[in-house]
Amino acid sequence: MNAIDRTPADLLRSALAADPGRPLITFYDDATGERVELSVATFANWVAKTANLLQGDLAAEPGDRLALLLPAHWQTAVWLLACSSVGVVADVGGDPAGADLVVSGPETLDAARACSGERVALALRPLGGRFPQAPEGFADYAVEVPSQGDRFAPYAPVGPDEPAVAVGGAGELTGAQLVERARADADALGLAPGSRLLSGRSYDTWEGLSSGLYAPLAAGGSVVLCRHLGRLADDGLAKRVEDERVTATVPAPAK
Repeated sequence: MNAIDRTPADLLRSALAADPGRPLITFYDDATGERVELSVATFANWVAKTANLLQGDLAAEPGDRLALLLPAHWQTAVWLLACSSVGVVADVGGDPAGADLVVSGPETLDAARACSGERVALALRPLGGRFPQAPEGFADYAVEVPSQGDRFAPYAPVGPDEPAVAVGGAGELTGAQLVERARADADALGLAPGSRLLSGRSYDTWEGLSSGLYAPLAAGGSVVLCRHLGRLADDGLAKRVEDERVTATVPAPAK
């Protein structure tokens, strides 16, 4: 964690400079059995490619609003940091009809069609696989992103006082506000460099976004991001905590 970091993109750059080979996100989907681990370097490469897609092919500009209709997933985390890199506001669960562009998972395609701008769809299949057939009216992320450049430079600098993310319960946060909150959350959770935080929360609240990405990133730690955690066997959580060397847990809220 670098005290001068003031945007989410700054946090990622510092993590990359400090230790590019360490794990950053370990993702589990307990409905499918999927496990994916991304190092800082691999995650940053996905972010760069996605930011190039966003800025280049999709012609997104700083201040544009992107309705992000995706669950807690490693690819969602990539999109959040790509938006911050370009200066696009990631509106998590936002209204596609009021957005400049939309990014959707397979379960929200009908709602996403309300967006009159560019539309991107993610199949959310293991290893970032593509749709068997791309949904009509959408670009298939898994088809479009591999050919993008591995390095990203924004056309215009993204300042810390520019809006970065909007999420239920927290409203719209600038980059500086997001980083400040993430650092405070990291302190409250006792996170430090090398910490491993397991989160079973969804991304539809600030608490879910923070525990599932921003707080571990701000602390120089990593996250074990679990989707459908409730489908684990009774002893599954304890085993995962042990196997993944988890140091703190934030399970899904009780229903």
